[in-house]
Amino acid sequence: MNQDSQFAAHDLASEEVVSRLAADPKTGLSEGTARQRLTEFGPNELQSAPPVSAWRRFLAQFKDALVLLLVAAAGISFVVWAVEQEHGAPYESIVILTIVLLNAILGFVQEERSEHALAALRAMAAPEATVIRDGQQRRLPTRELVPGDLLLVSEGDAISADARLIESVELQTLEASLTGESTPIQKNTAPVPPQAAVGDRFNMIFSGTSAGSGHGRAVVTSTGMKTELGKIAGLLHTAAAPVTPLQRDLDRTGKQLGLVVLAIAATVVVTLLIIYGIGDARIVVQVLMFGVALAVAAAPEGLAAVVTVVLAMGVQRMAKRGAIVRKLPAVETLGSATIIASDKTGTLTRNEMTVRVVLTAAGRTNLSGTGYAPVGELPTDTSDAARQETQDLLRSASLSNNAHLQEVDGVWSILGDPTEAALLVAARKVGLDPAESAASFPRLAEVPFTSERKRMSTLHQDTERSDTLVIFAKGAPNLLLERCTHERIGDADQPLTPARREQILRETEALAAEALRTLGAAYRTLPSGERPPASSDGFEQDLIFLGVIGMIDPPRPEAQAAVERAKGAGIRPVLITGDHPGTALAIAREVGIPVEGGAVHGEQLEHMSDADLTAAARTASVFARVSPHHKLRIVKALQGNGEIVAMTGDGVNDAP
Repeated sequence: MNQDSQFAAHDLASEEVVSRLAADPKTGLSEGTARQRLTEFGPNELQSAPPVSAWRRFLAQFKDALVLLLVAAAGISFVVWAVEQEHGAPYESIVILTIVLLNAILGFVQEERSEHALAALRAMAAPEATVIRDGQQRRLPTRELVPGDLLLVSEGDAISADARLIESVELQTLEASLTGESTPIQKNTAPVPPQAAVGDRFNMIFSGTSAGSGHGRAVVTSTGMKTELGKIAGLLHTAAAPVTPLQRDLDRTGKQLGLVVLAIAATVVVTLLIIYGIGDARIVVQVLMFGVALAVAAAPEGLAAVVTVVLAMGVQRMAKRGAIVRKLPAVETLGSATIIASDKTGTLTRNEMTVRVVLTAAGRTNLSGTGYAPVGELPTDTSDAARQETQDLLRSASLSNNAHLQEVDGVWSILGDPTEAALLVAARKVGLDPAESAASFPRLAEVPFTSERKRMSTLHQDTERSDTLVIFAKGAPNLLLERCTHERIGDADQPLTPARREQILRETEALAAEALRTLGAAYRTLPSGERPPASSDGFEQDLIFLGVIGMIDPPRPEAQAAVERAKGAGIRPVLITGDHPGTALAIAREVGIPVEGGAVHGEQLEHMSDADLTAAARTASVFARVSPHHKLRIVKALQGNGEIVAMTGDGVNDAP
């Protein structure tokens, strides 16, 4: 078997992928084959650059031209002292070398602290994976996964290798750290076009992501450095550490000072020789020694030490604010930045879905608050009818729901799908307790969400009327609306007219244009004694439409102020994200990043030359649906325009 590392598994039928990998979709690999492939392809782990020894990192403190100039001055001073055979120690040489040595120790110690802090932050690997080998399900260390392994994935699992799905049962994965996509990705087994971006490969699962819900079976296609995560690690290895503006200036200053000092010393020596002549060897030696002493005296012994001390103080101040600065000159570079390129998900936004808007028969109602903390409310001027309709809508959405909301030490977190969790939070904001609702309407059955149906329904017992069953449903508004005959208006149900249906669809499209993810909700009460239909189609008929919910991963409250402060300081903000262009533009507009000209799409970048991208980067402020290597190209294009770029993000795809 040949691990054709770059063969496009996503655009092939699953059977073809299994065949190419010489795998078995039922029994998996044999132990013998797996061991052979582990020897052939190596362990499933990311390669790291060889560690730089401490003594090499210490010697690196002496590579600047200014420091070399001081070392040379100390050496010359020592030679002069030895030639003239002066009494006592060579104090001048000792002083210069002491300053240089203390400067190097200070820089080394500061960088060593940063390296230890960074090492403490590096922990992102799933320790074990579930596979089938020789027909038996077993757990094994992720480093032992090989191409062709049959990988089993279920809700909550961390995914340990890139794999092509051959079976997916409502599997959704969380890929925000890799692609920037803020919502769970619904997976399936159908082939996708070969040019599809990583975020659009719905039949693939990727190392470094996790399963949010559902379960599936996949055949491993890539391991280690061949995975998408490994490619990012490869970019980290190939990306050369840039020289900071301060380093360039100090290097240039050191060279210029060296030339000036030599020129002055040479001029003085030549002038003195012309005055005194060269007939007396003793005078010639004294003149030369005087010139050397002048050169040593002119060397700025304190400059390097002053720069290092000032930078170290800056690093300590940054550390107190929770920022780890790896290299001392980076502190000055932060102050020189002309562009801040920012990721979206988790950086400008909270990476927490939030219900923003509800549409009911009474109209549009906004809901305050962000994130998973149930802090927010309806506007004070909300009518009684709108409040009642909103509560009915969110009660239904919280009952046809499998997520859980929990509070630990004052911090709210979720278990399950972030979209469903957002509905629970919204229900709490309007005065509902999802736990009380669940107790009043205990669940009896569920018709799960599927990518084909795009909706889910649950059957409940009404405890107040023990002989009454209620069906609650949620899903894509247009598809759910087709199965509704009535609409909830206030506390009554009215027939849905064609005109009203068109109005609901227009209002839903308006929400989508605001980059809000829309979800409809409906219900149906079964008459006393009526048994629920056996089929899902019969289950979801004659529903009563409750309304539409609009949600988004909102900007952090402090993001807009941060963008305004950057712009006020003359720094241009640029948004670079793997998320959809519509969402990217909406968030950019909300936080104050210019959106004139729209977003540059990842597919456009694939066809742009470096020169075209450099030209586009002069004006474009939003780049969407981009891959990690695109982000690196964009930053290089910005730097090609003479900009000093600061890049910030919280995902693996931001690391290069």
